[in-house]
Amino acid sequence: MKEIQRILSHVRRAVADYDMIKEGDRVCVGVSAGKDSLTLLIALAELRRFYEKKYTLCAATVDLGFEGADYSEIAELCRRLDIEYKVVPTQIGKVVFDIRKENNPCSLCAKMRRGALHAAAKEMGCNRVALGHHFDDTIETFMLNLFFEGRIGCFSPVSYLSNTELYLIRPMIYVPEKAVRYFANKAELPVAASKCPANGNTERENMKQLLRQLEKDNKGLRHRIFGAIQRGNVDGFKEVGRLPNDD
Repeated sequence: MKEIQRILSHVRRAVADYDMIKEGDRVCVGVSAGKDSLTLLIALAELRRFYEKKYTLCAATVDLGFEGADYSEIAELCRRLDIEYKVVPTQIGKVVFDIRKENNPCSLCAKMRRGALHAAAKEMGCNRVALGHHFDDTIETFMLNLFFEGRIGCFSPVSYLSNTELYLIRPMIYVPEKAVRYFANKAELPVAASKCPANGNTERENMKQLLRQLEKDNKGLRHRIFGAIQRGNVDGFKEVGRLPNDD
C-alpha cells in the first residue's frame, strides 16, 4: 500500500533516532478506535517485516465502559495482521463522570487508562508500550504546558517506568497529523467516534484550533516550535537533522 510508505519512513526514522525498539522486544500497542493508534498499529506491523532488530507485537484496548463501544473490527484487523489483541474492560467512564463528577475529566481518565494499559501489557508479556502521539500532538502538548502550567515541557519520545519496568515509546513523533488522516481515509481503517462526553470540548482541542490559525498567519510555525523542542533537548528530544515536512 503506497500510502503507508510515507508513515513508515517517519516511524522508522523515529525508532532509529531514539533507539525505541531493541532486539527481542515485545511491544504492546495501545489501541483506541482512533486514527492515530490504528495507524501506529499498522506501521509497526509493517516495520517488523524488515526492521533490523526483530520484535513481536500485541495490542490492547482499554474499554472505558461507555455504552455502544464495539471493537470487533479492530479485533479482525489484528487477526489479519497476526497480532494478539486484548480488550480490557473497565468502569473508568462511570468513575470519572458519574461518581467523581470531575470538572476536568481528561486528567483522571488518562491516568486510569494508563494504569489499565500498563497492567494489560505486563500480562501479555511485553516490555514496551507504544503510543500513537504524532508530530502535532508533540507541539500541542508543549504549548499546553507553556500556556497553562507556565513550564517548558512535553512528553518524552522514550520513557522508562520503574514501577512497572515498562518502556513507553512514541514512534509517530515525526508523523504530521494530516499524513495520519490521509492514510486512515485511504486505508479505510475502522475508526470510530469517541463515546466520551468530553470529546471535542477540551483545552487540547482549543490549542489545536489556535495553532491552526497561527500557522495560517506564520507559515512553518509548527516546524519551528518542534525544532525548538529538539534543540532545547526538552524531555529527551534531541536535534537529529531535517524535520518532517508533509505540508
